[in-house]
Amino acid sequence: MLKIEKFQIAGLPPLSFAVTAGECMAVDGPSGSGKTRLLRAIADLDPAPGYVSHAGVDRHEMSGAAWRRIVRYVSAEPAWWAATPDDHVPAAVRPRFLRLAIQLDLPPDLLGQPVDRLSTGERQRLALARALADEPKVLLLDEPTGALDTARAALVEEVIRFQLLAGRIVLLVSHDSGQLDRLADARLELAPPRAPSSVDSEDAA
Repeated sequence: MLKIEKFQIAGLPPLSFAVTAGECMAVDGPSGSGKTRLLRAIADLDPAPGYVSHAGVDRHEMSGAAWRRIVRYVSAEPAWWAATPDDHVPAAVRPRFLRLAIQLDLPPDLLGQPVDRLSTGERQRLALARALADEPKVLLLDEPTGALDTARAALVEEVIRFQLLAGRIVLLVSHDSGQLDRLADARLELAPPRAPSSVDSEDAA
């Protein structure tokens, strides 16, 4: 179980919720409501007061790197720090990475090509395969199909469903309401960003 208690993201009221193994929770709300900030904070990429635990272990009981091996954030615009997709994948998990790439309609010869020559959609699917290759327990997916056509988005959804069947926890942000309806077992609605009041303006002055 992923448990969030009294979690404070700037601009939002304190959040408390839990997601169980094999469950997908949609994180929904208008632009600027804090969806990406919430996922990044759960992954311990950005600081946020409150408590986050997985299987009873608090995030502060381990290093950030160790936590992110369990709780994996996949950005809408993933970062690449080496020349080719293959260069990002340890040898121990490369067979699984290859299987995932094939499932996502990515031919094996693509993996050795320079990242900067790949399309946005190819990079997005490769980043998902990279994130899943070492089998994290929790997936924080931020617009995983935002750059994909309908057919390839369906392949990503199929991979997500398989992860849920394998007992993984998924928090999903997507602009595609149909995708949220198809995949999510529960929904967390974030309120629109609060406009500064006159009192706030006076306090800031």
